[in-house]
Amino acid sequence: MGEFQQQLAELRKRVATIDRKYAEGPPIGPREHIDPAPRAAFRYVEEWLSGEEIETAQGRHFETEKIFEHHRRHGSADIGALADLPHDLLESLEIAEAAPEEWAFLDTETTGLAGGTGTCAFLVGVGRITRDGFSVRQFFMREHGEEASLLDALARYLEPFRVLITYNGRAFDQPLLETRYRLNRARPPFARLEHLDLLFSARRLWKLRFESCRLVDLENQVLGVERQGDVPGALIPYLYFEYLRTRQAARLLPVFHHNQLDILTLACLTGIVPLAFRDTAALTSGAEMAGIARWLREAGETERALELFGRAVDAGLPDELMFRTLWDIGMLERKLGRPALGIWNDLAGSTNPFRARALEELAKHYEHGEKDHARALRMTQAAREIEDSADLRRREERLSRRLAARSKKRRYGKSSK
Repeated sequence: MGEFQQQLAELRKRVATIDRKYAEGPPIGPREHIDPAPRAAFRYVEEWLSGEEIETAQGRHFETEKIFEHHRRHGSADIGALADLPHDLLESLEIAEAAPEEWAFLDTETTGLAGGTGTCAFLVGVGRITRDGFSVRQFFMREHGEEASLLDALARYLEPFRVLITYNGRAFDQPLLETRYRLNRARPPFARLEHLDLLFSARRLWKLRFESCRLVDLENQVLGVERQGDVPGALIPYLYFEYLRTRQAARLLPVFHHNQLDILTLACLTGIVPLAFRDTAALTSGAEMAGIARWLREAGETERALELFGRAVDAGLPDELMFRTLWDIGMLERKLGRPALGIWNDLAGSTNPFRARALEELAKHYEHGEKDHARALRMTQAAREIEDSADLRRREERLSRRLAARSKKRRYGKSSK
């Protein structure tokens, strides 16, 4: 069986699992009591979810709202604590001060994952922080003709907010929605909102610590949440198209739940990520320290980056990351005009990906700093044995010429006496 057939078989198995969990109607009595014309309650989303049909100037659509009460937890995260987050929390991520109640957490479920004008968002969820807990309002189009109404209601719902928070929304969700607004001859509501795409900050913080920075993986690794029976994202467009064909709304229920959890997780991570950038002294993971140190280096805060890189080394790092961090420290020290001989010697003295480059740095130091051309040549030759390059060959030739000329000068000088 080819790879594609294996993936297709796996998708079919997952669909069958969803069928068994959600497609069964309510319990019924003995066979003789079955209604020969049963109610089609399973056909309509209104029959499955608390919510209502909303009428706008552009038509109708369906909305539902889920409240995660303030006393509940989402893994290790305290939902009630979201309302007490400081107003200037997001300033560390270059977002102006705004109260948590003015943050809108947005995520879409779409008819495709590639974007483009043919892709639309059939379900848009917006989370908001309240004193009663965390609320997720979901806007759903039961058929394509309801898109204009959904978009109109979404724009009005976003009016009180000042900050839009997404996860990969800058590249996907917002451009997709802006396209849909324009195709419906409506103005997108996002221009006045500051946009925080948490994906970029989460990657800076955790890409050196975790294998994946997908939202659901961070939900598990950081918050300790293990989703049960969650619908895979790749299946969601298929389930919606099936709904359009059959009107079997029950199979879409996991999609609503998936969207709610994504938005709740996004809010909980928003309470964690900016704090790490704001208060680096509280960090305990060496990998997280190294990640933020790289961000500080890119921002031009060299001394702070050096301090945090040093703390990362002291906290302990896996070998591969340790070697890279030592290299980063050495390059920053060189940028500041300070010798980093200890770093270069450490890297040159053991097998690692930076050994040849460390030997080359030592060769530069001995050639230009100490004028010890013989030692510089030895370092250059050792580096060439590990990883040859045109620069190293030119350096070896130059040093060999200088040593030969010096030797000749000394020899002739002695003979003349």
